[in-house]
Amino acid sequence: MGFIEELNGLDFNDIGSWTRRVKILMAGILCIGILVAGYHLVVKDQIAQLENVQKIEPQLKQTYLEKKALAINLDAYKAQMIEADENFSVLRKQLPNESEIPDLLIDMTQVGLSRGLQFEQIKPGTTIEKDFYAEKLVNIRANGGYHQIASFVSDIAALPRIINVANFTLTRKDDNPDVLTLEAVTKTYHYLEDAYVAE
Repeated sequence: MGFIEELNGLDFNDIGSWTRRVKILMAGILCIGILVAGYHLVVKDQIAQLENVQKIEPQLKQTYLEKKALAINLDAYKAQMIEADENFSVLRKQLPNESEIPDLLIDMTQVGLSRGLQFEQIKPGTTIEKDFYAEKLVNIRANGGYHQIASFVSDIAALPRIINVANFTLTRKDDNPDVLTLEAVTKTYHYLEDAYVAE
């Protein structure tokens, strides 16, 4: 009996009657079917997952190296943060809070009077709010000699609070050329307590 005839005469209800070579062929076909089904049901998805992981692997390695570098330098970063916070606290103390602005105006007036200036005007102007601080403009008009005015500006710069003198002009008095009139806008700063707390 030929092999083809054996295949045509297979009785699937009596597998024991099959010849050895038919059993081997059917076992091979079954194995191939299992492998094909396994590939499509399991392996194919895992290959796709592997390809996706391989695509993001360089990014993960870079992230790992960056985090490793941060971890190695963590103590140094902590020290820098502590130092920056201390420096910020020192600088913040140089900015008066809003309730201290009148005292600062008094200090500026006393500095000018001690240098012999005669004030025609020293009054608060507008307030310009920034991120965590505000600029307080103060308009000044005072009369005095050149050296008195220069010493006044120098003394203001030496005050413990930060004050900038901007937009100033010096003009001579018509009736007394030795006397100059200083018109200036000073900028002093105060921190915004709510903004600092929010941070």
